[in-house]
Amino acid sequence: MNVPPGPLLWDQFQQVLPADALKILGAMRATTCELDLCPSWLVKASWETLGPLLAGMVQELVLDNCRSNEGKIEGLTGEFVNLEFLSLINVGLTSVLNIPKLPNLKKLELSDNRISGGLDVLAEKLPKLTHLNLSGNKLKDIGTLEPLKKLESLKSLDLFNCEVTNLNDYRESVFKLLPQLTYLDVYDQEDQEASDSDAEVDGVEDEEDDEEGEEEEDEDPEEEEFDEEEEEDEEDEVEGEDEDEDVSGEEESFGHDGEVDEDEDEDEEDEDEEESGKGEKRKREADDEGEEEED
Repeated sequence: MNVPPGPLLWDQFQQVLPADALKILGAMRATTCELDLCPSWLVKASWETLGPLLAGMVQELVLDNCRSNEGKIEGLTGEFVNLEFLSLINVGLTSVLNIPKLPNLKKLELSDNRISGGLDVLAEKLPKLTHLNLSGNKLKDIGTLEPLKKLESLKSLDLFNCEVTNLNDYRESVFKLLPQLTYLDVYDQEDQEASDSDAEVDGVEDEEDDEEGEEEEDEDPEEEEFDEEEEEDEEDEVEGEDEDEDVSGEEESFGHDGEVDEDEDEDEEDEDEEESGKGEKRKREADDEGEEEED
């Protein structure tokens, strides 16, 4: 295939996440037909090239209800070196012997399988494990849990619906056997329930907190600007109300002054009328006197 000359415009490519690539590769059918658009050699070459790179980027992997083959989960390999959370609920496991070495795994979900023992390999393969869920398995006695003593970071263990929980002094015996434990079946030695934060994987939780903190920091400037705008609007409204009150006060005072002025004008007009009336009366009296003298 000929590649056109000129630089590649990377901004024209759509971003593909590791999960998308794994989904695409998983949907590819290997064939031996040379005319097929997706021959077996291409599938194999693609996985050999991209598989280790993509697996090393994955931190959480959920394979619930995927059926195991002779205790093995297809595709689950030691290439997931940065995996912190792995869920294998109801996959038909009878032992944990075929779980690969995952040096950074912190939480392992193995509930609703048929595991009855062989837990000694966990300390070697999962040295940083902090949370282990074995609910609904075939664990019958306390002795099967003794290998977990080697998991020094283990602080939470779930054994719901296992026969071992029916033994006398079950909780006291497990806490005594595994002193590093903080929670057994979600409760501590004082029957205090674990908080949501304790139930999460430390590393994943920290990253989520960091992301939330960054989002809050990004939102803060907008919120501050919005608050400042609200304060300015409130100040403008208060000033507007003060101005309205001043104007109304001036109008009222002006109104009162006007009324006083009108009253004064009316008084002056009455006085003028009285004076003019008196003048006319005096004039008439003077005329009458003049007429009498002539007679």
